[in-house]
Amino acid sequence: MKPFPLALAVLATLVFAALPLVAPPYYVNLLIPFFAYAIALLGFNLLFGYAGLLSFGHAMFLGIGAYGAAILAGTYGIRSFELVLLGVMIGGMLIAVPIGLLCVRYTGIFFGMLTLAFGMLFHSFLFKFYDLTGGDSGMRVPRMNILGLEFDSYNKIELLSGPFYYYCLALTVLATLLMWRIVHSPFGLQLQALRDNARKAEYLGVHVHRMRLVAFIISAGFGAAGGAILAFRVGLADPELVHWTHSGHLVFMTVLGGFANFFGPIVGALALTILQDQLQSLTQYWRFVLGAILALVVIGLPGGIMGLFDLWRAHGRRQA
Repeated sequence: MKPFPLALAVLATLVFAALPLVAPPYYVNLLIPFFAYAIALLGFNLLFGYAGLLSFGHAMFLGIGAYGAAILAGTYGIRSFELVLLGVMIGGMLIAVPIGLLCVRYTGIFFGMLTLAFGMLFHSFLFKFYDLTGGDSGMRVPRMNILGLEFDSYNKIELLSGPFYYYCLALTVLATLLMWRIVHSPFGLQLQALRDNARKAEYLGVHVHRMRLVAFIISAGFGAAGGAILAFRVGLADPELVHWTHSGHLVFMTVLGGFANFFGPIVGALALTILQDQLQSLTQYWRFVLGAILALVVIGLPGGIMGLFDLWRAHGRRQA
């Protein structure tokens, strides 16, 4: 990483690590969805920000992670969260292969509509096949071991705001480092080239469909990991995780934070998690307020929160 982003990332990690020591368990527990969405959005932005493909059905992979955790832990009795996490990531990536083979042949609204269609098909499957998926009741996700430890002396809140919180923080740091390496590798540079001009990139030898497919598969794995974390926290795999409105939730976070910046989706996930919690406590029309905020961001700050930060840094360099 560059020195400044590295220093900022280390500082943020230290702040999050110290939070359970000073904050009430409610706010610590509130950040676990942030970690889950941060991991999922790292993958989503590889597809959107770096490959230029906007998916309207990406919540499907969060659902695959959640239901995969329910099946592996509940049905097959695998109580190691590491094995479950690995299993749902592999499962999500395998499912992404046939879907991606069809979708990556298209761009723009056509790609978005195809991913939306597959997402809603999966949502309908979860609702209709009640004997397999539990229908609208979802599937129970049992408590699992973390790093081989059961933490029997901890109740659910203590587990989430203690060991599982730090576990998710470590996973988020590892996922961020891995994605940073991916986007700054030759593969990441090829993605950016085909995003900017696919035809010129193809003339230079970039296999456009293959690169897009790999990005789609990687993003599916990250999304499934985020879904497994969400399911562990709630103890339930809910079909609403897969609904198209939840996919819009992912897009909202990415745009809010700034998809042109590597850390933008992570910042957007944090901002929306805190903002949504506060708005829900203030008004029943919180969705209307969130929509108005998104409209203002798109109109007045197209680069998102991190875009404003980048402008401030550029201004500081000009002044110097």
